Amino acid sequence: MADAELAIDSFQEHRMANRIHLLEDGQEALDFFFGERFKELSALPKLIILDLKLPKVDGLEVLTELKKSVLFKDIPIVILTSSNEDSDIRKAYELGANSYIVKPVNFAKFTETIKQLGLYWLLLNKPKKS
Repeated sequence: MADAELAIDSFQEHRMANRIHLLEDGQEALDFFFGERFKELSALPKLIILDLKLPKVDGLEVLTELKKSVLFKDIPIVILTSSNEDSDIRKAYELGANSYIVKPVNFAKFTETIKQLGLYWLLLNKPKKS
């Protein structure tokens, strides 16, 4: 099972997910957020989880575009990636990431990380009011 599917299962298992959109690559993410599909949604996302190592368009470019947008700039974006490179971490924060998490390799630790991520960003964190 892919990391994204594990994350979705973990959110749903802990009842922290109403609607989740899984996007396969960076171009699909940009098309989703800036295209017609997004206009059909009834509400803005509460959280965006983004991998840096996306096919077609990398995660840093997707992050850049989302944070430049008036519509998305205040939505928390968590980087969940395998990269532990200082340059990736620094760049992600410079571009506006709200958190940077290196994916644990161990299955149990990965699901616990997802649970904690969801608890904090979806239940405990108080977002800025518009």
